[in-house]
Amino acid sequence: MQIWLMNRIQYPLITLVFFLFVFFSILYNVEDPFFNGVTLSSKKEPLSKSSHNESLTIPRNTPVPLDKSSTCHSTVKYRGRRARWRSPVMRSGGRRELSKTCDYTSGKWVFDNTSHPLYNETDCPYMSDQVACQKYGRSDLDYQYWRWQPHNCNLKRWNSTEMWKKLRGKRLMFVGDSLNRGQWLSMVCLMQSVIPAEKQFMTQQDHLTSFRAEDYNASIEFLWAPFLVESNSDEPMGHRLPEKILRPDSNLRHSSHWIHADILVFNSYLWWRKGSVKLLWSSEENGVCEEIDGLSGMELAMDAWANWVESSVDPMKKKVFFVTMSPTHSLKQEWEPGKRGNCYGEKLPIRNQTRETNVDLPTTLMVEKVLARLGSKVSVLNITRLTAYRKDGHPSIYRKFYGILSPEELANPASYSDCIHWCLPGVSDVWNELLFQFF
Repeated sequence: MQIWLMNRIQYPLITLVFFLFVFFSILYNVEDPFFNGVTLSSKKEPLSKSSHNESLTIPRNTPVPLDKSSTCHSTVKYRGRRARWRSPVMRSGGRRELSKTCDYTSGKWVFDNTSHPLYNETDCPYMSDQVACQKYGRSDLDYQYWRWQPHNCNLKRWNSTEMWKKLRGKRLMFVGDSLNRGQWLSMVCLMQSVIPAEKQFMTQQDHLTSFRAEDYNASIEFLWAPFLVESNSDEPMGHRLPEKILRPDSNLRHSSHWIHADILVFNSYLWWRKGSVKLLWSSEENGVCEEIDGLSGMELAMDAWANWVESSVDPMKKKVFFVTMSPTHSLKQEWEPGKRGNCYGEKLPIRNQTRETNVDLPTTLMVEKVLARLGSKVSVLNITRLTAYRKDGHPSIYRKFYGILSPEELANPASYSDCIHWCLPGVSDVWNELLFQFF
């Protein structure tokens, strides 16, 4: 009788324990929409207290996310629609700029093999084969020794330890395309040398990559978002698609990550130069896309990004930067009229540094118009003019190419030269030196 009575008591208890176990297992494994798949460190506490205080409003009828399998069922001309936002706008004052006594956009490149480069290519364990020009055979290394010198002032000398102190307990996130990834990699290479090897960690998950310094409880991150808004090209390794489809009224996929950063550095430009894009609005249920030229598409995306900044950024709590256009050097006639070729074989900056060269003026004016309405919420990192002079700083043929080069290309090196990205150490380091002036 006692055994039977004990069994009657134990069975309900076992059942209760089992159901409690199942319930809490499900609760624990629910995916957090803000940190889905992202591992910044082995610790579970957030990098910044601000992460707890921010939230993102998710639409009730969220459309199916775009990916590389997304297609347009049909395509029509752009009908003039623009994104509408209902979020309250947080007002701000005038634009944040560096001291008026220092115009860092006006200056010259000075050869300086004493203070530059700020690190060696071989000393950065995270160096990418896309920008490791010395590794891939470039023997003229003068591109590493040029320093940007403003005309009427001096830049604060780079100091990695000081920068880490500024970043203590914070997340610095670069958001954009491969040019912004190059700036992120430059920042990592500049900063990693003062962190003990056992106290630094690099993690990558989906389109977010993070370098973390344990002693400072800080991270330097890169978020792949070439159009800023959601697109079918949001996979870092699978974006070579025949058509570019994007949602100009949705940056939820990306902003769910970047909203938790304390310092944000955005860019967008290069991908809009590749012809027209197709728009698939969130409310469109029949797969009908609208086709629009690259510049107009970029303006729509910039408006969506600016609306997010207006409604979500408190400049007292979050720093936001926008990096202006990085000029390419694919046409030699832009700096030497009448000449054919590109950046291949170039070993010196453009000498006539008073002449505006290879600058996309319509895009520049459009970006200035969008940024003008954001006031102190955004600081502009204007790298366009100083970068335009550096025809010598590109990888050219001295990088790893991930596609198979044809015999015709191999016989004509200029035909496959990369005149878009930048060797490291090099030009991208100077962008970060300018960013350092704001801290």
